[in-house]
Amino acid sequence: MPLQISFELSDKDLEHFKNVAASAQQSFAAGKLKSQEVADQARKVFEESANNKDLPEFISSRLAKLEVLVAMVTDEEWQLPEDELNRVCGAMAYFANPDDLIPDRIPGIGFLDDAIMVELMVDDLRDEMEAYQEFCVFQKTEGDRRQKQGLSTDITKEDWLSDKRAVLHHRMRVRRNRRASRLW
Repeated sequence: MPLQISFELSDKDLEHFKNVAASAQQSFAAGKLKSQEVADQARKVFEESANNKDLPEFISSRLAKLEVLVAMVTDEEWQLPEDELNRVCGAMAYFANPDDLIPDRIPGIGFLDDAIMVELMVDDLRDEMEAYQEFCVFQKTEGDRRQKQGLSTDITKEDWLSDKRAVLHHRMRVRRNRRASRLW
């Protein structure tokens, strides 16, 4: 029988997590951590949690979101601009510290602090994640379409941007035509 346990983080609790995250971000900004190191450590946390069959689902489901963040900073086709790369890596820098708030080796709850940190990061990086996930969907569907036509399946960010621009131009023309037809 499932048991639901919920808790609420107070403003003071959230402030504590934000301070810990800010400290990790400062280490990244100061050059003590490199982008690849941060991505590797976040990937390690994700993989360890994914392989931990005893990990509660409410923790593992949150840590699964790290996979998107890691992919976003390591995807050569996505090519995050430096400011955004630093923003995402700064947020993930918490995972580069082996001595985080609750050591990961503690069964059942070792990843709880990581899950909370992911929730805070995902909320803060929502726009970046949505754009990257949209790019991934485009990359897959456009790659499938090109493969069926016998074309190259290499899809770049420029292809995605070109497609987005075409969609926006089309939407602009449709709206203009609708407005014009109402006027006359």
